[in-house]
Amino acid sequence: MEFRQLHYFLAVVEEGSVSAASRRVHIAQPALTRQIRLLEEDLETRLFDRHARGMQLTVAGRTLVEEARALLDHHDRIRSRLAALGQGVIGKVSLGVTVTHLWVPQVARLLAGYRQRYPSVAFEVFPLLSGPQLDRLREDQLDAGILYLDGAEQPGLETRLLHRDHLILAVPENSCWAGSPPATLAELHDADFVWGFRRVSPVYYDRMLDHFRRLDFHPRVVQYGADNIAILSLVAAGLGIAVVPAASSAHPMPGIRFLRLPELDACDMPLWFAWRTGNDSPALANLVALVEETM
Repeated sequence: MEFRQLHYFLAVVEEGSVSAASRRVHIAQPALTRQIRLLEEDLETRLFDRHARGMQLTVAGRTLVEEARALLDHHDRIRSRLAALGQGVIGKVSLGVTVTHLWVPQVARLLAGYRQRYPSVAFEVFPLLSGPQLDRLREDQLDAGILYLDGAEQPGLETRLLHRDHLILAVPENSCWAGSPPATLAELHDADFVWGFRRVSPVYYDRMLDHFRRLDFHPRVVQYGADNIAILSLVAAGLGIAVVPAASSAHPMPGIRFLRLPELDACDMPLWFAWRTGNDSPALANLVALVEETM
């Protein structure tokens, strides 16, 4: 039994004759008659009683009318859904974003643009630091990530440069530094610093430390935070000062003053869009295309 035979069968039923049905489905009357015969042979039952006045549905034929309509409707829905999946207009995309960059205008525009263009795609966004993102990407637990990498060439990943960030100083708003900002890092050699853990973002951590070593600057670390939000919370509480991505200032926090220093501006912190090589998700392909289009 083929879907086209069901389509022909319903055409005969709805038109009331083979001749009228043949005009509707655009095949010759003898060919249509043969297809109906083949359908009856396949089902091993008569679908029509044929007599001089025309054709009349049998009990089996009347039952098949309901089943055929349901099957063809379901068939059409499957085809439409698969076509939509193939075009990436439905489906799901999971995206990791470094916590600091959730509010960065470039990232916000990307998320908003994708939602506007593909409203039926389930868009899952996970705030994750670069280290966990990299692990999940390589384990196929994320479709894509926005994270710090040490270059475009990454084993098992495809990448696009998304944004160039730099560093900035965060100080409590009631500190002496807020009223009299330092001009160089050397002025901060006795300051208490709040720091992050290397394991959560190794590329970011190593890049920052390498920059400080070149400047012969060695911060005195007295507190640690699990991520930039935790670090900034400790700064706001007056427990120290911190060096954070400049993107942090896109979402101002109460109790904190952000200060730019030329030595921190000079530290290039590229942010990358990355996805696993071989991920053939059409919805992801549309997101990659939007990154290339807008960034």
